[in-house]
Amino acid sequence: MARMKRARVRSLAGQVFALQVLVVLLLVVAAVTALVLQASYDSTKEARNRSVAVAQTFANAPGTAAAMKTPDPTAILQPKAEAARVASGVDFIVVINTDGIRLTHPLPDRIGKKFVGNYQPALHGQVVTEQINGTIGRLEQAIVPVHDTDGTIVGAVSAGITISKVTNVVDNQLPLVLGAAGGALLLATIGTALASRRLRRQTRGLGPIEMTRMYEHHDAVLHAVREGVLIIGAAKRGPDTLLLANDEARRLLGLPVDAEGRAVTDLGLDHRATDLLTSGRAVNDEVLVSQGRLLVVNIRTTDEAGGPPGSVVTLRDSTELHTASDRAEAAGRRLTLLYDASVAIGTTLDVTRTAEELAEVAVPRFADVVTVDLAEPVLTGEEPAPEDSLQMERVALYGAESLDPEAYYPVGQTITVQRASPQGRSLGAGRAVLDTDLPNSPEWQAQDPQRSAAVLATGAHSVIRVPLRARGVQLGIAKFWRSGDSARYEPDDLSLAEELGARAAVCIDNARRYTREHGMAVALQRSLLPQGLPEQNALEVASRYLPAQAGVGGDWFDLIPLPGARVALVVGDVVGHGLHAAATMGRLRTAVYNFAMLDLPPDELLSYLDELVSRLDQEQRQEPGSSDAVTGAGCLFAVYDPVTRRCAIARAGHPPPAVVHPDGSVEFPEIPAGPPLGVGGLPFLAVELQLAEGSRLVLYTDGLLEDRRRDLETGLELLRQALQRSGPDPEQTCETVLAALLPGHPTDDVALLVARTRALPPDRVAQWGVLADPAAVREVRAAVTRQLEIWGLDEQTFTTELILSELLTNAIRYGGEPITVRLLYDRMLTCEVSDGSSTSPHLRYAAESDEGGRGLFLVAQFAERWGTRYTASGKVIWAEQEVT
Repeated sequence: MARMKRARVRSLAGQVFALQVLVVLLLVVAAVTALVLQASYDSTKEARNRSVAVAQTFANAPGTAAAMKTPDPTAILQPKAEAARVASGVDFIVVINTDGIRLTHPLPDRIGKKFVGNYQPALHGQVVTEQINGTIGRLEQAIVPVHDTDGTIVGAVSAGITISKVTNVVDNQLPLVLGAAGGALLLATIGTALASRRLRRQTRGLGPIEMTRMYEHHDAVLHAVREGVLIIGAAKRGPDTLLLANDEARRLLGLPVDAEGRAVTDLGLDHRATDLLTSGRAVNDEVLVSQGRLLVVNIRTTDEAGGPPGSVVTLRDSTELHTASDRAEAAGRRLTLLYDASVAIGTTLDVTRTAEELAEVAVPRFADVVTVDLAEPVLTGEEPAPEDSLQMERVALYGAESLDPEAYYPVGQTITVQRASPQGRSLGAGRAVLDTDLPNSPEWQAQDPQRSAAVLATGAHSVIRVPLRARGVQLGIAKFWRSGDSARYEPDDLSLAEELGARAAVCIDNARRYTREHGMAVALQRSLLPQGLPEQNALEVASRYLPAQAGVGGDWFDLIPLPGARVALVVGDVVGHGLHAAATMGRLRTAVYNFAMLDLPPDELLSYLDELVSRLDQEQRQEPGSSDAVTGAGCLFAVYDPVTRRCAIARAGHPPPAVVHPDGSVEFPEIPAGPPLGVGGLPFLAVELQLAEGSRLVLYTDGLLEDRRRDLETGLELLRQALQRSGPDPEQTCETVLAALLPGHPTDDVALLVARTRALPPDRVAQWGVLADPAAVREVRAAVTRQLEIWGLDEQTFTTELILSELLTNAIRYGGEPITVRLLYDRMLTCEVSDGSSTSPHLRYAAESDEGGRGLFLVAQFAERWGTRYTASGKVIWAEQEVT
């Protein structure tokens, strides 16, 4: 019996020994397998790292980027690439351009062909590694970008090496590894045998104390961790039985005390939690809502490693983390919205457009619909009084595409705010007001019950009303509406709405102030321009003046009747914009008018005007703290004589005029371009043009021609084409020219003057040569009397004879030959006496004892106007009478 018992023990020990040997053998096999797999992984990793290193080294090598920009980069890079390939031991180094064309390759016949591989990410700055099966075997290739000196990507470099090259090194070490594994297996077998022999001699295991201590440690750890742990497996009650639940899992899921041993479906969990726990699938960080908490769930099955069927579930409470993350995300969105608002609001100085920008930036990120109402004086640039804030005009309405146009007041609608309404109280208090329940807000609906019902029908449920207040001025109110599935506004949203409103209010107030100042400047400038062109017969005139959108400028035009039925045409331009330019323009226009009344020729008039501008500039610079000096001005002055149909023109820093002949041809006559007024140093030259009757003289400022998109030459060509298309009527010419040349948003003001020439009929002109003999006065006086009878001006005979006698006597006595008398019958009857002397008579008052000296005094009394005009050969003394 004892021998049989020892045999059993020996047999049992043999079984234990065999089991131990088997376990050791499995461990050795597993170790060798892991080594082989690790070797394969290391080989792949080594191949990848080597290809990346070689590609980056060649891409960053000096001269690589520069060579790729040369006309023949292959000639430079191919030798370098082959040398680098041989030195580094890789199979290939290929350089590609931004179109994916190979510039280098170990096989020259493949240069110039499309690169095979995913090179697009490298052209965007990424390093790409990929394993491919090429013609030379399985290999790892890397593609890296080539950066130029300014950071731009000019191409990419690809390097690759076959895995077999790296694997050969590992294969050489495999016998040594296997030998060591065999030795380890032998030692493990011997150790196992010795342990088995000892077990056969001693049958001793763990005692009760050690087992109890192990259980206590396991239980303490399981119930002390902050993660919930569940073990679900098969039991008598079914396959999905809760086998184990620690304290944290019970708290997070609200499990009953007797949960362990019960089916998961009987624990009272919601259907989503039950379905998740009994799904039997692996789950990674899936969020589950339970007991008002956000739980992150991970599930692993227990039978993957040969264990019993079931799963281990871990639960982690992330409610506070999600709350903090949501708050941080919301704060980030608000900061982004405020930044976008600071950039998008106030891009123009237009009040209405600024309000529209506020609405556009808030939809849909903060509101579904935004409305902006402004006090009516704000739209005209005025500062509203407190009582004006109750009389609003809708200037902006912006919302989703499904916005019902009948629900909200349309743009342009005048709205009278009731003082007792929520909107009125918000305006009175100057604070934003939140209404989170519009359907149950009777005070809001009382403002306009019909509109309120239409708004509620769109699904609107909450609104924030923000007064627009800047620099102590109440400008209007903005309303942010939410409807439908959008979350209702909360008190935290008030601060964001107020910040948006404050930024928009400052921009609106800036636009309001600009509107007011711009209106004042435009009014000043228009008051300085001609309010109406004077009546005359020499020209048929039409004019246009268009101020720039950026502000008023210094462009002007004028039409000045001169004696002898002549007319002066003026167009000028003061450099700059604003009130100073407009005021300077007014001073120059007045000066030109006064100089023209002196009957100065165009070139001489511009010389006097140049001196005036220089003096104004010096005076302005002498004022302390003044920076508004006259920086330059242009002017074109022309005098047209309908008797001779000649036009004398001079210009100072101004574009040349255009002449449209009666046949429709357009000419830009060569007028010497003098320097701008105030520059000095060069003389001004005048040119006389002979104009046929019916010709159109077109004068303009440079704002008509020059633009950001075209130069002066292009503008002149466009003007020529527009004039060729226009009709003979000056008004039609103005419309055609402006339609063709005026830009949509002019940056400079434009002055345009179109004059169609007329000729004084020959039968309205009479002229006589006079000998330097007092006896000739009687003959000329008789001829003048006969001419007045022909014209039907018998009533003017006495006055004309008196004026002519005095002027002709002075010419004979004090002037020089030749002496000429000319009568012009136009709107006025003009008597002109010219002689060859440049000495001008002057009016004086004779004493009672003087026998002479009263002639010019009588002329001044009987004539409407009289004066002297100098010519190249002498002077002309003229006197005008009204025709009765």
